Amino acid sequence: MITLSVVVPVRDGEAYLGDALKSLVRNRTREFETEVVVVDDGSTDATAEVVEEFRRDLPGLTVVRNPVPLGLAGARNAGLKLAAGRYVTFLDADDWLAPGYLPRLVAAIDGLGCDFVRVDHVQVEGRRRETHRAPQPRRGVVLDPRDGILPADFKTMVDYPYAWAGIYRRELDDLLAFPAGLHTAEDRPWIWRLHRLARSYAVVSLAGVFYRRGLTASLTQIGDERQLHFFDAYAMVLDEVEPRYLPKAARNLCALLAHHVELAGRFTPAVRARFDERARTALARLPHEALTEAIGGLEPERAALLGPYLPGPHLTGGPRA
Repeated sequence: MITLSVVVPVRDGEAYLGDALKSLVRNRTREFETEVVVVDDGSTDATAEVVEEFRRDLPGLTVVRNPVPLGLAGARNAGLKLAAGRYVTFLDADDWLAPGYLPRLVAAIDGLGCDFVRVDHVQVEGRRRETHRAPQPRRGVVLDPRDGILPADFKTMVDYPYAWAGIYRRELDDLLAFPAGLHTAEDRPWIWRLHRLARSYAVVSLAGVFYRRGLTASLTQIGDERQLHFFDAYAMVLDEVEPRYLPKAARNLCALLAHHVELAGRFTPAVRARFDERARTALARLPHEALTEAIGGLEPERAALLGPYLPGPHLTGGPRA
């Protein structure tokens, strides 16, 4: 019986995919059976050839190729449909794992018996390494996922959306699916739904995922229409959240919007015009009280960035939360 499925979505990953797959080879163990599901999302480079080089070293390797790119959400969903393991985790093609990480990850969820376990990670920029801790100080104990959402004015687990920073019971089924069609911010509604609807979770002090930042081909560095998908992502969140979570969702949206305003120089004039229009529409949707609290909780200089998009007189500065 397969214990763990590792879903690896990739598009044009020739430069880095070998590192990711080598790290999976170094994580093979006799303790349990692991399968690797690589989803080649319409690559036009030598990604397919790189994958084939690992057939012998990764005997549990399955490859699915999308002739037309579906985006990260669609690629992960395609991998989930094929995953046969009791547990599932994710690995992006430009990241890699520390040796022995997967056995420790499986041991954590086996020992705790909860629906999902979240972990820390190491951010990599060039030669720099920095450990980022999941924002939950209680470690190694089973918790209610809903308690990982609030308070609104502190960083909580819904502010840590990285799907690859954890392991999940495959029986969660549809809760593990990502919103189809989103090319960025697909993990935002995903993490909100997981924390709202799953039964139990835990956080453990395990930092075995190495997450590359600043790659020129990364979607986080590209200023096309796909960057606007975070508006769609938060529309999904707002459609689903219960009233008690609305202040947190509003704070999330405003903080992410300010971040994108700071980087708006990467947009073409046409995309910037569309961005401005959608920003005004998104903020107008929020109740006055929730919007005012969210704006007031931002750093003053970041709050001021949102002033041109506000639907009426609101705070555009205030103390840092």
